[in-house]
Amino acid sequence: MFDRRDVSQPVDAVRSSTAPGALIVNTPDFQTLQTARAEELGLVVDRIEPIAYDPAWLPESAPAQLRTTLETPFSIGLPGDGGVAWTKQTEPPVVFVKDRLEGSPPSFVEFLIAEALCEIGESLPENCLGFFREAYLDLDAAVPLGPTDTYQLAVALFDAYRGLYTQPQFERFADDHLALFTAWKDAGERVEPRLDDLSREVATGRTSVTDAAELACGAIKHDVTIPTPFSVLDSAAYREEGPEFGIVWAEKTFDKLTS
Repeated sequence: MFDRRDVSQPVDAVRSSTAPGALIVNTPDFQTLQTARAEELGLVVDRIEPIAYDPAWLPESAPAQLRTTLETPFSIGLPGDGGVAWTKQTEPPVVFVKDRLEGSPPSFVEFLIAEALCEIGESLPENCLGFFREAYLDLDAAVPLGPTDTYQLAVALFDAYRGLYTQPQFERFADDHLALFTAWKDAGERVEPRLDDLSREVATGRTSVTDAAELACGAIKHDVTIPTPFSVLDSAAYREEGPEFGIVWAEKTFDKLTS
């Protein structure tokens, strides 16, 4: 289930400097590892310490999978985690490289692994539920969206927040880990053309706010120009204030679009 993955010297150096001892494993694809499968990590780690999530953080209308995750004693991952996920519910932390990435350029996969290691080193929350906590109820109340779209927006806002921490680290890699820096730059250059007309697409209703947020917030991890209204999230204020800032942004954005 969890096979240790060999990594390049630059990735190993990032691990040593940001998340010493972290395990990097290949794993079959998953969205959420429920208790029975997650406990198999006990065979490769020293200790498991599950994170406690409070079901009261979610509105009654929340997607069933979110509620199941909060009510499960030990689970890892949520929809939207992408091809690389990680957990600090174990000692040492574990980075999961899912088999959906098979066939992807090795440099891109190594960029994603390095990004996960940086997130671990920054002690960021494991997922958007750990980020918003009880404030998820405030986000739900602030936006005129259904349960699935609200969750999609929460994931996007958390992705933007994480990007505010990892972007400065990858900028510094130009000096010490050029291959990782180059992969990070290449990924940003690939997404940049998709941002060019995003503001107009949202304003004219051709793209939903949630779909646009998923793209723009994910781009904050790169050195690219973020279009309005998402550019406000690419700020020191969001990094400092966290969920409350994101919720106010979401409320104002939807008010403006519907006024």
